[in-house]
Amino acid sequence: MIGIGPPLVTPFTADGLIDETALRDLVSWVESRGVDFLVPCGSNSEAELMTAEGRARVIEVVAAEASVPVLAGTGSPGYEETRQATAAAADAGADAALVVTPFYYPHDDTALEAYYRDLADEAEIPIYLYSVPAFTDVKLSVSVVEALATHPNIAGMKDSSGDIETFVRERRLTADADFDLLVGSGSMLSHALDIGADGGVLALANVAPEATTAIYDAHREGDVTAARERNEALVELNRAVTTTHGIPGLKAAMRARGAPVGHVRRPHQPVSDDTREELERLVASL
Repeated sequence: MIGIGPPLVTPFTADGLIDETALRDLVSWVESRGVDFLVPCGSNSEAELMTAEGRARVIEVVAAEASVPVLAGTGSPGYEETRQATAAAADAGADAALVVTPFYYPHDDTALEAYYRDLADEAEIPIYLYSVPAFTDVKLSVSVVEALATHPNIAGMKDSSGDIETFVRERRLTADADFDLLVGSGSMLSHALDIGADGGVLALANVAPEATTAIYDAHREGDVTAARERNEALVELNRAVTTTHGIPGLKAAMRARGAPVGHVRRPHQPVSDDTREELERLVASL
């Protein structure tokens, strides 16, 4: 996967059901604004609030509707659950699987490497590693990334650690492998591209797909100054829809742009009127 991919939000009805009509419309809405691939059932998809059957259905709907590659989130704390979800994603038409680090229980590097290696041996589609310590309290070590990068069925990684030094080391140590290194923070997209990132899986790309793609395109064309300036202009919006207001804020910002995002799923709650107005101001210039 190269370029920009949104961890696609999942539209729900007011009763908490998956709104498949809105989901199809959302795929079209985002694709028409220039993204390179889609990531259903990622962190911003509220995947951890869905059943295994619900996740599989979301992936199936997105894969059927999409005209760009689909990188499906399939990770769970347990190996068997992840193996089954990855097989279901392959059957649904996903092109690759994004697999978050096992969480809840602590695991050492040997266990994490074996987890991914065994999964990649069994999977019918390529595996992408996913390190997001803010949510899991697990940071995939650079040594494990280096060891896994040469596996024939491990195609890359999404690094959402927000740690530039770690990203530099990952890029340097996987430079000779066929390994896509994707950044997971919209605020550091241009910096990651400077280091050699192949693109990003960004919550920001849900609400500002044109703007994030413009950063990537400017950098690819050699205008690193324009890429940096465009990225700097989006930092406050990115913070608002991630660390400050989370998924409810992300959906509110998207709704302000006319995206068919539906409702959040409990225990999430809609944003306040003051937050909605703040987000509307931030997206007004997009």
